[in-house]
Amino acid sequence: MAAPSVQQSNALLASLQDQLLRLRVLVVDRHPNARNALRTMLSTLGVTQVHGASSAWETLRHVAKHEFGVIFSDYVLEDGRDGQQLLEELRHRHLIPLSTVFMIVTAERGYQHVASVAELTPDDYLIKPFTADQLQARLARALFKKKIFSAAYAALEKGDWAAAVTACEAIVANQPAHAGEALRLQGETLNSAGRYADGEAVFRRVLADKPLPWARMGLAVALHARGAAEEAEALLSELLRDCPEYLAAYDFLARLQEERGDSATAQETLLEAGRIAPHNTQRQRLVGDVASRNGDLAQAERAYQNALARTRGSTLACADDYANLSKVLIEKGNINAARQVIQDLKRERRGDKQAELASLVLESEACRKEGNESGARKHLDQALALHDTLVAEGGHEAASRRLQVELAQACLAQGKDEEGGGLMKRLAAVHHDDPATLSHIRQAFEKAGKEEAGQALLAEVSQEIVTLNNRGVSAAQGGDLQASVDLLIQAAERVPNLQFLVNAANAIFTLLEHKGWQEEMALRGRRYLKLARERDPRSPKLFAAWEFYQRVGKKYGILVPPITAPDPEPQG
Repeated sequence: MAAPSVQQSNALLASLQDQLLRLRVLVVDRHPNARNALRTMLSTLGVTQVHGASSAWETLRHVAKHEFGVIFSDYVLEDGRDGQQLLEELRHRHLIPLSTVFMIVTAERGYQHVASVAELTPDDYLIKPFTADQLQARLARALFKKKIFSAAYAALEKGDWAAAVTACEAIVANQPAHAGEALRLQGETLNSAGRYADGEAVFRRVLADKPLPWARMGLAVALHARGAAEEAEALLSELLRDCPEYLAAYDFLARLQEERGDSATAQETLLEAGRIAPHNTQRQRLVGDVASRNGDLAQAERAYQNALARTRGSTLACADDYANLSKVLIEKGNINAARQVIQDLKRERRGDKQAELASLVLESEACRKEGNESGARKHLDQALALHDTLVAEGGHEAASRRLQVELAQACLAQGKDEEGGGLMKRLAAVHHDDPATLSHIRQAFEKAGKEEAGQALLAEVSQEIVTLNNRGVSAAQGGDLQASVDLLIQAAERVPNLQFLVNAANAIFTLLEHKGWQEEMALRGRRYLKLARERDPRSPKLFAAWEFYQRVGKKYGILVPPITAPDPEPQG
């Protein structure tokens, strides 16, 4: 779509004048003079609420305090990140709403091509140097587009995916210039909601006209979900031959390769993406994880070092980054280097109990590697005591699943089979549908020389899950809705995995649909869905359950708040 003329942008801005007066803008640039120059330009358009940030870290601090209508980000940022990565961080972590305009400011004219195939594209870009008229035209177009998509974005923010799909259909019918973007949003929403056949139809409709990268990616997602993994993998490979910069396709392709047991190829796929975009922290973690599972400790060390270097000293850092690197160094026998990482962790995350837990587990492993069994036992006992404290304060999820596996593995290695087995059993139950976690658990048992015990534990957990679930489902099928609710609540409280949480919520809403609205029970169902969202925010099962919740609420004239909204305060 061509940029509007000066006359057209004047008209658009005039129609949005009230919005401009209320607009809050964030300018992200490492140079104060550049931030001030853009602030001055914006003031001529009537925009007065302009904040400045010099880095990605400072940006995250700002968005935690305010909601911005527009974010301008320079492509090269002070802390080594770039504007595209900042956008992906903000979108993936749901730190900014869909209604926020995000523009990249860059001196690189080739950036337009890179942005066009990125997983998350900016709303627009400005090539430096630019004039006030060019800024006006770009801003007018971006704000007007957000206005066109406002109904779809509002529906998505509320979790009303059916309404979002309908809004996209209206855009396709009434706004031909935005039909392509509306079809993309519609197809991705259908995939997210688990309506893969409908999503596939949308993407095939687009591909019939033009082989757009995002449509091929969306089709691959739909095909994989419908069981056509081989066709999806072939489609992704073809996409990357044609568009090697489409980074999201590498991650998805690597996942499919691992699913069919080809971890070596998955590692190479992620490495290729890393060569194109070496500063993506999450991808470096993925490379480290796959390499570690493959026994390629040298590559795992490099990847984990890169991830830690990218996050050190920022809000993006987590204890796992230190633990991952230290663990690999211990396995390589480089105990001094591992202890240096442990010391860095304790110093840089002082007061963080999860970091303290990681330090104790890793120190125990380091002592055991050196043959210091008494030191290993002492630190392990301290780690178990601290873990109990964390669970008492914040539940089992107070420590990351990776750290809990490492703690369990240390228990198994030092003869504390009961403690280690208990930790592993709960992790396997809660994350039974996460192949990476289950693989990590299997590997932990193998490294402890207890492979058969690990296989038996996973089989036992799988059977228990089937039995618990079937009892509740059978009660519902027999017409005893209350018994179904009671059984599935027991299952969700005992094993709060995605399946049980969603099943319990669905049982609760079915009971309310037939027996009348009960606010306390509705809030319990809502809590289960929010917990399920923490497990997998993109789960189609979650979306379907949330839509059911909304329908039941509508039946009784009750407006169900968005899934992201805080729970209502209890009455009375």
